[in-house]
Amino acid sequence: MASGYGSERFGYIVTPNVDHVIRHHFDKGFRTLYEQAGYVLLDSRFLSHTVGLVKRQVFRVCLGSDLTTEVLSKVARPLDVVVLVGGSAQQAQQLRDRFELRRLHHIDPPMNFINDPEAVESCLRTIEGVGPFRFCFLAIGSPQQEIIAQKLKERGHARGLALCVGAAINYMTGIERRAPQWMQRTGFEWLFRLLQNPRRMAKRYLVRGPLIFLLLWQIEFRVRKSPVSSEPVISSSTAIGDNTVPIL
Repeated sequence: MASGYGSERFGYIVTPNVDHVIRHHFDKGFRTLYEQAGYVLLDSRFLSHTVGLVKRQVFRVCLGSDLTTEVLSKVARPLDVVVLVGGSAQQAQQLRDRFELRRLHHIDPPMNFINDPEAVESCLRTIEGVGPFRFCFLAIGSPQQEIIAQKLKERGHARGLALCVGAAINYMTGIERRAPQWMQRTGFEWLFRLLQNPRRMAKRYLVRGPLIFLLLWQIEFRVRKSPVSSEPVISSSTAIGDNTVPIL
């Protein structure tokens, strides 16, 4: 998928976890961001395991952190134009050195910039000015990264593949620790993150997260075709409105 994506067109990848699926259910605007994504890749082994138990369905998982590492290590070439939105200058330099990326451009928008129209416009123009790029890694948290990706598509100037990767860059550069492999495999990476940073993660995992057990009974998962390729994707549709999540 990523290896065959050039700089002639624009598309973006979103990587839903449990929190994203909950937001998708309740937030019509967030659903629109997903509807326009070229690829939606399931980024939660916990959700995959839970759906398997509740609905007896098995879906592939593509973790955003693993995808980012694979793209940078196996697909991106030294002279490809790569954009990193988010993270620090030090993290950007780590990626340049580690993956020999000679044309990596770093953009660091201010905190909560999505609420400032001028800051959003500046970010968009800077990304567009760097392009055409091969890959643009949006590491600014959800829903900021999905909003920026959708706006790039809507404006029609950007060319290349944008990936909404959340905390992937922090994992790759050692800012945050990833859970041990056994916790990742069993779907308990969320517990590791909670124990690492309880003040920041408690609301997400202990208050909001359990809603997924109520919503799963309203969600139907089905296979559809990606809007930009013939590859099969998995989608989930609830009985409430046009609430469909396509997942590769």
